[in-house]
Amino acid sequence: MRRKPLLFGALLALLLAACAASLLLGASGLPAGEILTALRSGDSAARGYLILVHIRLPRLLGALVAGACLACAGSMLQSVLGNPLASPGIIGVNSGAGLAALLAMVFAPRAFAAVPLCAFAGALLAVLLVCGVSALVGASRSTLILSGVAVSTMLGALMDAVVTFWPDAAVSRSSFSIGGFEGVTLERLAAVAPLAALGLLAALLLRTELSVLSMGEEAARSVGLRAGLFRALLLTDAALLCACAVSLCGLLGFVGLIAPHIARLLLPRDARARLPAAALCGALLCAACDLAARLLFAPYELPVGILLSLLGVPFFLALLFSQKRRNRHDCA
Repeated sequence: MRRKPLLFGALLALLLAACAASLLLGASGLPAGEILTALRSGDSAARGYLILVHIRLPRLLGALVAGACLACAGSMLQSVLGNPLASPGIIGVNSGAGLAALLAMVFAPRAFAAVPLCAFAGALLAVLLVCGVSALVGASRSTLILSGVAVSTMLGALMDAVVTFWPDAAVSRSSFSIGGFEGVTLERLAAVAPLAALGLLAALLLRTELSVLSMGEEAARSVGLRAGLFRALLLTDAALLCACAVSLCGLLGFVGLIAPHIARLLLPRDARARLPAAALCGALLCAACDLAARLLFAPYELPVGILLSLLGVPFFLALLFSQKRRNRHDCA
């Protein structure tokens, strides 16, 4: 009984430590004491205050929000679709949100509130397209992943087409495809935060139904759960969370794959607690990787998306091999 509070306490402590380090450390070489002095004095013109409030704080908040959203979306997709390899980046949900967000930036560059709404529509259409293709071909676990890869490739080609016809979108396309938090502003956070809060709250309220659905269709029917309705609600909420993350950081990959599996390792027998644990793991992962990307090669900055890909690809391959060994054991 004590293990869960201790676990969440440890995750919160690590997250707070990462937040403090992210605010006080950076490539500018500004001493932490100067930042604290500027905050205590309230001098809004001081260099430390400007760097903290207008650069470090927005990107930290963006990392926390995007990490929690992607982690919860990945956890829901894995449970609802019954595939531990499903994640927003792998099955094309991020690409759908990215294409719609890119179009919104091209045609309405100053309408910050329109970007997450368009991204939500794109993510939802991508989910429906992947599920539809998978159902037509044959709804197996491998078919779902292959359908997602095909849809993601197609949507990526459409993003390249947008850049071809509207060359001014090339900068947005390159930053979107890599993913990062350097472009997060307080204005963009203000536009995305209400939708992100709504999506995260809905995910927490639906975590009981999510845990039942993760046990399979028969288990859902045995307790009288309307599986079709709640599956649609959870997929819609996952699309909303992906849209919020993509609106902030672009096509950031593997957070929605790594964080849910870490939560599953930490809480193997408590399905209801995995979702908040995954949210904490996702926020911690993004905040820590953003800090590392800023400090590893200072004064140069490594895009966070590259660092997460270097971590995520081996993780994904390890999951593939573990699944292969599990399938062989089941056949034996």
